Amino acid sequence: MILAYMSLVIITGLLFGKLAKKFNLPNVTGYLLGGLLIGPLISLSGFDLVPEDILEEMHVIAEIALGFIAFSIGTEFQLSYFKRVGKLPVVIAIFESLFAILMVFFLLILFGFEFKFSLVLSAIAAATAPAATIMVIKQYKAKGEVTENLLSVVAIDDATAIVFFGLFVAIAKSIGNTGESNLAWMIIKPFIEILASLGIGALLGLVLSYGLRWFTGRGNRISLILALIFITIAMTEIVHHFAPGFEVSSLLSCMMLGAIFTNLTKESIIDTVMYLIDRVTPPIFIMFFVLSGAELQLNVLLTVGGIGVIYILGRVIGKLSGAYLGATIAKGSPNVKRYLGFGLIPQAGVAIGLTIVAAGVIPEHAKEIRAVVLAATFVYEMVGPLITKKALTSAGEISSELAKTKMAH
Repeated sequence: MILAYMSLVIITGLLFGKLAKKFNLPNVTGYLLGGLLIGPLISLSGFDLVPEDILEEMHVIAEIALGFIAFSIGTEFQLSYFKRVGKLPVVIAIFESLFAILMVFFLLILFGFEFKFSLVLSAIAAATAPAATIMVIKQYKAKGEVTENLLSVVAIDDATAIVFFGLFVAIAKSIGNTGESNLAWMIIKPFIEILASLGIGALLGLVLSYGLRWFTGRGNRISLILALIFITIAMTEIVHHFAPGFEVSSLLSCMMLGAIFTNLTKESIIDTVMYLIDRVTPPIFIMFFVLSGAELQLNVLLTVGGIGVIYILGRVIGKLSGAYLGATIAKGSPNVKRYLGFGLIPQAGVAIGLTIVAAGVIPEHAKEIRAVVLAATFVYEMVGPLITKKALTSAGEISSELAKTKMAH
């Protein structure tokens, strides 16, 4: 029966993705709405179209999707690219990611929310969805200093987001470990876990890079990629099995896997591999986002209004202030300081993926976190592109004629 449910999920995603385009909405929004329909909305009638035990069985799809997302983010980490763009976008990406986390965290604490919950939820705030911003830039043919640096920042952003998320989640786990009596170990353990995660990814990245030279056929290469991503994801459980008190992050490992691969592999092989991945992953991502919507519980969504407002506003304030400070420190132009942060508002795929990891850290708050982030995703994906367009127009990087044309997704 699991295959029938997987088929239902993919077809739902395809139909709602098509429907979303008709209303000028991003595909991700369509997938989430499709999930809402076959999950909580149909459940209101008393009929579970996709039972909870089936959703649990399909959880492995989320892990695979997250692995591919992190791997793709890692492939953006080309050293030659960083040398070319300079320090400005790197500094901005670090500050806007960190400030988004800190602003949401302090606001949640200020309004009396639990420390560990605040730490984990705020860690998700760093992620930005580059697709919506890139879409605006391409559609309106934006050109100039703000646009160039914005493209570089959104390319780097998800990597900095995953690193900060890994750090904050590791700290949250240490805080929750009541059996840990050694204070020094509690402090140093999160950093060791992060280094171990990166080390595993680096080692497997070397295996992948050299393996791709050995296996030359397209079929063999995509099989090797799948095997290495799967084993990288599985290392979390393998390490936990042999060292129960020690946990590594599959997200960080998969990101490092992608980074080592992209820096040690010939350009022609990279292009072939990324082409093959782009052909394999669409149904995985469709299922991932539809299932994310299907797992949402409407009664929880109705009770997270206050947290949602704190998260949405706190993240925006953090992104804007962090981008401004980062640009100031790195000696960016007045236009970059003033306008770049407004292109960092959209949030989608990576943030939704991080809710899966967050659910494992504080399962008692899993439903709340998923509801907050999915609700925020809808808001950000609706208003984010419009704000980006307005900012780039104000910066003088979109022509007044093109600015008058209707936005399309």
